[in-house]
Amino acid sequence: MTFVWVQMLWFLALVPILVLLYILAQRRRQKYARDALRKGPGIRRHIPAALFIAALTVGVFALARPTATVTLPSEEGTAILCVDVSGSMAATDVKPSRMEAVKEGARTLITGRPHNVRVGIVTFSSDAALIQPPTNNSDLLLAAVDRLHPERYTAIGSAIQMALDTIFGKEDDSKHAEAQTSPQGQLIPAPPDQEPPAVAPGSYKSAVIVLLTDGQNTEGPDPLDIADKAANRGVRVFTIGVGTKEGAVLSIPGTGWSFRVFLDEPTLRQIAAKTAGIYYKASSKEDLQRIYQSLATRLMVEREKTEITALFVAAVMALFLAGGAFSLLWFNRLL
Repeated sequence: MTFVWVQMLWFLALVPILVLLYILAQRRRQKYARDALRKGPGIRRHIPAALFIAALTVGVFALARPTATVTLPSEEGTAILCVDVSGSMAATDVKPSRMEAVKEGARTLITGRPHNVRVGIVTFSSDAALIQPPTNNSDLLLAAVDRLHPERYTAIGSAIQMALDTIFGKEDDSKHAEAQTSPQGQLIPAPPDQEPPAVAPGSYKSAVIVLLTDGQNTEGPDPLDIADKAANRGVRVFTIGVGTKEGAVLSIPGTGWSFRVFLDEPTLRQIAAKTAGIYYKASSKEDLQRIYQSLATRLMVEREKTEITALFVAAVMALFLAGGAFSLLWFNRLL
């Protein structure tokens, strides 16, 4: 918890003074009415005063305008699932194969997502393609997952760019200005495409990208450059690396050639870090299941920093009312 006006907390120094004054007042009263006090209400006598002092203490915190990170239900949003369909996804170091494990995990995400979250599916190998536009229709999404199969190469940057195009639209008005006409009737050419003003990474709450890959980028633009674009648009990219530490050996049919493929974890970590996302490592089918379940939960709720002064004010009122009620009930006076 943090405070907007932290300097107000200096007023907390008055609380011990109030407690000391109350103790002195009680001792003075006891000096003049010792016998009567011995037969009095005992500890109940101090409860209203304690509640009033507690109310003043909480009130100081309220003056400082406390803020906290709270969990809130998410509004309707979009998740773009970018799935690597390069040839290395046929490897079997993740059983039954990387591709089949990914399919099972994708099904978990689709069926376990909140009803207000649409899902779109982008596949990427030598290029990226939107094979299922964002939809709430689980049947369409599951059918698209069933069609996934390994192809060639790995274009991670192209996949993130395709996901951004899907979220914001290729003809986003903030990127493409229309031609205008001058007062003399002459056509003024539109300026070249420009990126929209940058916002804080992770600040765009209406959509996220889930990038799933098992290899290194071999085609298309640099993934870190496209990650910068996603960060500037405020879109979080959650990256999932599929594969074991040892990697996998793949053979090219009919050539006698074989090669080992490795997971480029540093790049995936950087993509997630740049965009305020999270990197996950999946070395088994069970890992993927847990990761997708976690992502489904993250799509359901959002953590947001917000001012909670109203809660402290409510606590102050409750303490004052309780102290006043006890004082009236037991002593027929407010304090």
